[in-house]
Amino acid sequence: MSTEVYLVRHGETMFNQLNKVQGWCDSPLTVKGIDDLKRTANALAQVHFDNMYSSDLKRAIDTVHLMKNANLVSKIGKIKKLPEFREVFFGSFEGDDINETWDQVAVAAGIGHEDDVRNIINTVGIYNFREATKKADPRHLAENKEELDDRMVRAIEVLHELTKNEKRVLLVSHGDFIKTLSIKYWNKSDGLHDIPFPDNGSVTRGLLHDDGKFEIIDYNMNAENL
Repeated sequence: MSTEVYLVRHGETMFNQLNKVQGWCDSPLTVKGIDDLKRTANALAQVHFDNMYSSDLKRAIDTVHLMKNANLVSKIGKIKKLPEFREVFFGSFEGDDINETWDQVAVAAGIGHEDDVRNIINTVGIYNFREATKKADPRHLAENKEELDDRMVRAIEVLHELTKNEKRVLLVSHGDFIKTLSIKYWNKSDGLHDIPFPDNGSVTRGLLHDDGKFEIIDYNMNAENL
């Protein structure tokens, strides 16, 4: 039996609004973020889920409870929090201006000043981009390719173990983590170049097969497309 996984990106937060780097650091959902999530929650209100899960960061936990409370056809108990599905960790850049951060990463990647993250990734590739992020971080704490890839594999393994008897689950995670997971597991990605960043409150659908193989089948769907 395969398990259908609805990966929901949390709602807009204050740091999203202020254009700040937000990985393992946290900030509260905005009014707009909550309103957007209500549209997603209403679109999923008649979809039966055997369980719901969340990253262990508060913005994701707040999001999953909105999904749970709006659902009319599922009986969900206590939400299990999965740290493996946290956002990508950006080390010393946490809380900094996004464009200034990407400019430093581009310089570390050897391509000069550039603050458009898509251009950087498409120039050097997603893995070199992660290495450059760690290199640019003054304390070298940011997750690099190997660290993030290991965590993604572990996340899928943990989810596979938890959902063996579940046909459909909802899991709230984060934009860069969902995007990087999709670069790795979506057949419309070449595994190297960038793909559009998932919107706040969007749904990315995956299948987790009996043998543990994971694949993304729908990416970045908004409430109107569900």
